[in-house]
Amino acid sequence: MPYIKQLKIGDFICPSNLVLAPMAGITDTPFRILCLKGGAGLVCAEMVSASALKFDSPKSIKMLQVDKAEHPLSMQVFGGDAQTIAEACKRAEAQGADIIDINAGCPVKKVNKAGAGCVLMKTPEKIAEILKAAVKSVKIPVTLKTRVSLNRTENLAPLLTKIAQDSGAAAITLHARAAADVHSGPPNLAFLESACRVAQIPVIANGGVINAQDAKNMFETGAQAVMIGRGAIGNPFIFTEISSILSSRPFGKIANAEKALMFLTLIEENVKFYGERTGISRSKKTVGYWLNGFTNAAAVREQFVRCETLAQAREILSVVTKEN
Repeated sequence: MPYIKQLKIGDFICPSNLVLAPMAGITDTPFRILCLKGGAGLVCAEMVSASALKFDSPKSIKMLQVDKAEHPLSMQVFGGDAQTIAEACKRAEAQGADIIDINAGCPVKKVNKAGAGCVLMKTPEKIAEILKAAVKSVKIPVTLKTRVSLNRTENLAPLLTKIAQDSGAAAITLHARAAADVHSGPPNLAFLESACRVAQIPVIANGGVINAQDAKNMFETGAQAVMIGRGAIGNPFIFTEISSILSSRPFGKIANAEKALMFLTLIEENVKFYGERTGISRSKKTVGYWLNGFTNAAAVREQFVRCETLAQAREILSVVTKEN
């Protein structure tokens, strides 16, 4: 059986089962488009607060914008109130999302204090209520993203999977680490496999995938798709790389000079999307990923985090494109 194939979520078919994870402050429109060019079969937007949308937050409304070049797209919303979530889903659908994802796995304290994210795992019946309201509110597929457990000992994955499918979710993404572990430590493949055994909807496996072997390990639990997060930062062609390796096709390593040019293109798109000041500021968050392995990476990174204009960014990166 081939690992890489189409992914069917409800009535929607994604061209590949390698998915870009939603990452706050990272997976905006420019980065999503870049990852689609890099072979992602589905890209997920950074999570949007349903409560903020309720009060028409300009920042949150902008996060719902969908470019015609970024499909297939899943828009993720979070919150602790079913009706507020339902209204947010309607807005995301109206903006052009292909899929709506409900977050019940984020371990960030600010999110948890609002009764959202992984705190919902403590009350699975609340997750069911939210999912049912979301599914009822839109015509496009609704999915759930959560974690296999709150701690390393109690396996919640099968229960949450059953709740998701019984509540009308078209797929479930399981981050295979405990919420308490945030993003550290190895994924719990045994917990993930236990969910796959009971699943009647696609299970999308997530957590620590940075290469083809990691993805293969996830697929071998029975997961129908693999979601890649931080492994795609600075390497948006990781999707093509993994697909090629798992399909026994050749894949040439991307040269550092080419990576630098990709990063510059992303910076330029950020500036177009946000304006120069914000576009440059957002680019500084990921410069370390992009320059990893470069000659004099630390010195170049230090220069970059002090730059304020697109012209300065171009000048700094022009040096590494020549030296690497």
